[in-house]
Amino acid sequence: MTLHQRLRTLDAARLRGMKRGIEKEGLRVAPDGTLARTPHPVALGSALTHPHITTDFSESQLELVTGVHDRVEDCLNELTTIHRVVLQSLGDECMWAASMPGLLPPDADIPIGYYGTSNVGQAKRVYRLGLSHRYGSRMQTISGIHYNWSFPGLSSADYFALIRNFRRHSFLLLYLFGASPAVTSSFVAGQPHGLEALSADALHLPYATSLRMGRLGYQSDAQSALCVSYNDLEGYAHSLQEALTVPYPPYEAMGIRDAQGGYRQLATSLLQIENEFYSTIRPKRVIRSGERPLHALRERGVEYVEVRCMDINPFLPVGIDAHTARVLDVFLLHALLSDSPPDSPDEIRALQVNQLMAASRGREPGLMLQRGGQVISLRDWGLALLDEGMAVAEALDQAQGGEAYQAAWAQARRDFLAPDTLPSARVLEAIRTQHAGRFDAFGLACSQDLKQSLLSQPLSEAERATWQAQAQASLAEQAQIEAADTLDFEAFRQRYVDPAGLTVQAA
Repeated sequence: MTLHQRLRTLDAARLRGMKRGIEKEGLRVAPDGTLARTPHPVALGSALTHPHITTDFSESQLELVTGVHDRVEDCLNELTTIHRVVLQSLGDECMWAASMPGLLPPDADIPIGYYGTSNVGQAKRVYRLGLSHRYGSRMQTISGIHYNWSFPGLSSADYFALIRNFRRHSFLLLYLFGASPAVTSSFVAGQPHGLEALSADALHLPYATSLRMGRLGYQSDAQSALCVSYNDLEGYAHSLQEALTVPYPPYEAMGIRDAQGGYRQLATSLLQIENEFYSTIRPKRVIRSGERPLHALRERGVEYVEVRCMDINPFLPVGIDAHTARVLDVFLLHALLSDSPPDSPDEIRALQVNQLMAASRGREPGLMLQRGGQVISLRDWGLALLDEGMAVAEALDQAQGGEAYQAAWAQARRDFLAPDTLPSARVLEAIRTQHAGRFDAFGLACSQDLKQSLLSQPLSEAERATWQAQAQASLAEQAQIEAADTLDFEAFRQRYVDPAGLTVQAA
């Protein structure tokens, strides 16, 4: 079937059943733009149990989580409210408005997330200690936006077909929405980087879209040997099973504990847990208490996908807007409905090259990518995708009313043809012309402007009371979890990383 034929099989009710949720990371920074060293604010509740406000790698790295929404506007309204709740509790601190961090202390002084004394809280912290030992804390402070998306009536095979096409075409999202073309010089101090000087204090690549998704971002030499196939759930699970269970010699040499008995990592395998696997998109399933994500996928199948390649746009109040969300909706539905042949080791390697090219040189005129063993220009491939996607945007508008999807997709096509208007180009222009070439000054100015803008519309007393009650409830829930523990942590850790927890046991 063709894309158009598949579109005609979808009724309006199913098209209206598309859902999305957003997770948005962001560093807390002091008034001078340096990383905040303060603990997670008590007013925001427990980072372990709060449903909407937690932390990522660092104690200073907030993660804001919306619920699941049928409408783009409702999702963004909730994300905006969560930002206001957070910002009114930060005192003179800000949320950093960019994906790449500003001025950071030495790695040893970057505070790692703390989740209390429960076994599950300690496991979260030890996992992050492992990340710091394996990759360095600096890399972990890079922040982004995750877009969680589902469509009714899909099988795991349907979601994996979507994922294969997403990986083939994600260069288009890096080009359109990448917003991290520069970084402070101190971020890469002492390591080879291949960047060019923007000033004495900042580095960049002139045609970069997203350094976050390139060699400076979430990359791992150790993981580069992983060739994870997305042809089906069992093949994907088998690839991760090995990485999660087979000891990896360099990490085995590191050990679980140091000489003083303190924990260094959760496990000595290539991946401590599933979330350590770096990818632009993940198949996901809501897990039950104590359950491993891979077990949930194997037992109950894929429930949604998590898009992980989106930069924070520093010009937008909450880093993402309705235009971006609608383009993502069309892009994902196009990936679902287009033919999706099986991937191969050769294609997987080519897609990795394409990602790095689009991240570091995406706006370069005449840039060539690899497709099916041939070369094709990013421009020709991208335009073909944008032209195909208009039928998807039209179908969504017919189902939902109005022309918002067609308008967003048409704007994306205009942006594609005008690279100087893209977020990555605008970031570089602002750093050069308004901040004397200093990325840290640009980031701080954006952060302060966005805080002022969001706090100009304060929460009502009723809203404030509701969020205070939720924060208190999360602290009480953490205390209950801590009081209920019966195992010592080492026994808990061994049980958690036991390979038996990754597989579905026969009845």
